[in-house]
Amino acid sequence: MSHTLGVRQAQKQKTRRALLDAGLRLLEDQSLSSLGLREVTRVVGVAPAAFYRHFRDMSDLGVALVEESLGSLHGVVRVILAERDGDEQLIDATVEAVAELVRGYPAHIRFIARERHGGVRPVREAIAAELSRFADEVAEAFAPQLTAEGWSPEDVRMLAELYVDHMVMTATAFLEAQPSDPGAQPGEPSEAQPGEGAGDPEAVRRVAATARRQLLLISLGRRHWRTG
Repeated sequence: MSHTLGVRQAQKQKTRRALLDAGLRLLEDQSLSSLGLREVTRVVGVAPAAFYRHFRDMSDLGVALVEESLGSLHGVVRVILAERDGDEQLIDATVEAVAELVRGYPAHIRFIARERHGGVRPVREAIAAELSRFADEVAEAFAPQLTAEGWSPEDVRMLAELYVDHMVMTATAFLEAQPSDPGAQPGEPSEAQPGEGAGDPEAVRRVAATARRQLLLISLGRRHWRTG
């Protein structure tokens, strides 16, 4: 009996994974609000009724994609903040982390960039909640030093949100500039590296250089900020 249950559970997880991958693939060229449930199940090769064994509706699938796209980043952010040694090191680590994420998971980043202000409210709220958690983690890391310098908690939070917004903006810019990797499948890292494929390596370098300068400007402004 336990073996049979294990097989069924494995099959259920496999179908759920296939539905997520199919949704992500179809969302390469359209928004979630325009994507139909039957389109997803047709790609997977299951009956529409099977969809409801895994998700309540398409917005529920979208929320699952948000969690998959952003959930694992919290550990990366914590490592960057914990290992920072001066502003330039933090800036370089941040830009490289964003670039690596976009190189590895372009479909996920494209989904987040499109749906952050899209027409499906639960998905917008899920993205906002994940980005708010990022801001909480950045604010927590910055608070000891900035509080000692006289910053208010509200201003520390404002700075953290500025960093998070910049990360999202930079990810979108990298996405538009990076080489494409037609062979990559949703949910699997892309093999493309700057200088390969049909993209513009020089554009990728320009995005990285601009992102570093922007973060440096934020850092310089932070040093001269005075809580009012």
